[in-house]
Amino acid sequence: MRRNLDIALLRTFAAVADQHSMTGASQVLHLTQGAVSQQIARLEELVGDQLLRREPRGLRLTPAGERLLGRARTLLALNDEIWSEIAGGGVAGPVRLGLPYDLIASHFGPALKSYCEAFPLVDLDLVCLPSPDLLAGIRDGQLDVAVVEEALGAESGETLAIDRLVWVGARGGQAHGRTPLPLSLVAETCLFRPPVLQALTRQKRASRAVFENGGLDATRTTVRMDLAVSAWLATTVPADLAILPPEAGLPELPSFAITLHVAHAARGAAIEELTRHLRETMARPSVAA
Repeated sequence: MRRNLDIALLRTFAAVADQHSMTGASQVLHLTQGAVSQQIARLEELVGDQLLRREPRGLRLTPAGERLLGRARTLLALNDEIWSEIAGGGVAGPVRLGLPYDLIASHFGPALKSYCEAFPLVDLDLVCLPSPDLLAGIRDGQLDVAVVEEALGAESGETLAIDRLVWVGARGGQAHGRTPLPLSLVAETCLFRPPVLQALTRQKRASRAVFENGGLDATRTTVRMDLAVSAWLATTVPADLAILPPEAGLPELPSFAITLHVAHAARGAAIEELTRHLRETMARPSVAA
């Protein structure tokens, strides 16, 4: 007798596997933690095996869960592709999206590509600015949707992820040991500037700006050449740069929330599909830029 897999159960299972917790999956899926637990229990009953086990650092896949997850992702992608083709003709119109420079390559590039391919009638206008400027764009009605970085504990949007701010330098570089500390940030309005300067002040460490307001690529090049250090979210650090360890002697930096904002006047299927793509992207493990 043939049995049918429930797509909703598989989507919940994939979210739990990505987040390593029922709580994290519940936030991504906008379900209660109890509903997530029940769905996982139903799926384990259906397949007749345990899929997840609890460890000190969170939930981990069992061998049966590992085998199921790859196939589940394939089935979910096919399901979403079919629905995109069915609904794509009705998803149209202009959408103004704002993203910080550092989140595009590290997180959202593939999601935006798949969104535009699935909904060719959507006219996507992408704006890249520092997070404070993107928040102003949402408030002023210049943007429909924005993903921004906000200080942890002061979030004003839907939290998609939490990431730690880290010191970044050239691999094998020496810039972190120089006095004053050569520092390169993307722009004067960079959200990370105040906490970075405050941390240095508390440590009584003098610093000097090196080639700021040159954009993300200029900052990356400056750091790669060992002319300066910078501060990036840990999941956005490019593979050719190094996260500096505590032994580098630099002060500890705070964590930040990555949050989703939708303007009050933004409505329609194009907005809904875009926010779904953005949420699902942040639920997956990130790749270095």
